[in-house]
Amino acid sequence: MIRGVRGATTVDKNDGEAIIEKAHELMLAVIKQNDIKAENVTSVFFTVTADLDGAFPAKSLRKLEGWTHVPVMCMQEIPVPNSLARCIRVMVTVETSRVQEQIQHVYHYNAKQLRPDLRS
Repeated sequence: MIRGVRGATTVDKNDGEAIIEKAHELMLAVIKQNDIKAENVTSVFFTVTADLDGAFPAKSLRKLEGWTHVPVMCMQEIPVPNSLARCIRVMVTVETSRVQEQIQHVYHYNAKQLRPDLRS
């Protein structure tokens, strides 16, 4: 079955190293908590809020062995008034035997407020 695994994190400032570091930390947690193997990943989509343009969060995957050929794309979130600032979101589309309720979505730092019902 193909499933989507969500995650989100925040950074303190629009800094390229911070963006890549927090995206990397987020991806490590998503991978570990869902036992994801790169060869089972269809694609990864990152989004960032308009206040983050210091780096592409997709660069964080270059630090992961075996992820070189996984298709990755970065996009900008729609600018909804009063939305969470300095936020990086990710959607990993993966082939897995887990049922929907077994997927562990990951929310770090200030992004925990986005989905308190799915905290991990």
